[in-house]
Amino acid sequence: MERIRIIVRGLVQGVGYRYNTLAKASQLGLTGYVKNLPDGTVEIVAEGPSPSLNQLLDWARQGPPAAEVQQVDVTYDTANGEFGNFSIER
Repeated sequence: MERIRIIVRGLVQGVGYRYNTLAKASQLGLTGYVKNLPDGTVEIVAEGPSPSLNQLLDWARQGPPAAEVQQVDVTYDTANGEFGNFSIER
């Protein structure tokens, strides 16, 4: 199990990015959260098997149809199992 932290930059707030991320992460069986940050970016923290995390990362680079993703910053770490599900944090 691994953990991934993704910061998504561009037009990613107010376009359904968090809700679509929740749906995709849940479909992939991942745990963690997605939230809007004050600087206009979206933060995704997810834990699960590497192939599923890579699928989430591929999806995050595109986002939902209304999003305009300009940049994605990624860091990997060891999962610590702190999440019971995937959720939207406010």
